[in-house]
Amino acid sequence: MSKIKEDKKEETRKAEARQAEAKQNEAKETEVKADAKLNELEEKLAKAEADLKKEKDDYIRLMAEFETFRRRNAEDRLELVKNASSDIIKGLLPVLDDCESAFRALNLDPEKDLEQGPVIIFNKLLTFLKTKGLEPIKARGEVFDTDFHEAVTQFPAPSEELKGKIIDVAQTGYLLNGKVLRFAKVIVGA
Repeated sequence: MSKIKEDKKEETRKAEARQAEAKQNEAKETEVKADAKLNELEEKLAKAEADLKKEKDDYIRLMAEFETFRRRNAEDRLELVKNASSDIIKGLLPVLDDCESAFRALNLDPEKDLEQGPVIIFNKLLTFLKTKGLEPIKARGEVFDTDFHEAVTQFPAPSEELKGKIIDVAQTGYLLNGKVLRFAKVIVGA
């Protein structure tokens, strides 16, 4: 009987050892699965962080691009408003030319004969246009500059100091908000 008891004990011990080994194997499998799951989650987290970083970078770039667009659009609108009246003012330039021609024919000087009727009208028109950004280009006696003047002809200079300078103005030139609206047509001393 003792042999049966010993066999039974041995069997129980072997069964317990198998159970312990099975539990160890199960624990190892669980640990391996947990490690695999942890690695998978870490990869997903790293991918999510990379995606978030990319999306954040794209968002920042988009916002910068939008800000640039908004600034350019505002500048364009400002420029459009600033120069919107240029066509109307260009249309009035022949009127100014005719007034200047009439003053020369009548021997009137718009800067001296301020009480004359036509001079008053001319000065009001010129003052109004100046408030819109129009200004005449100074030419007579100035050095010829192709950025502002257009030479109609050259004339022998009466003196050495007038060589390369403007002797007479055939047509007054104008600037609108600092940009040339019409070049001054001038006669240059040679």
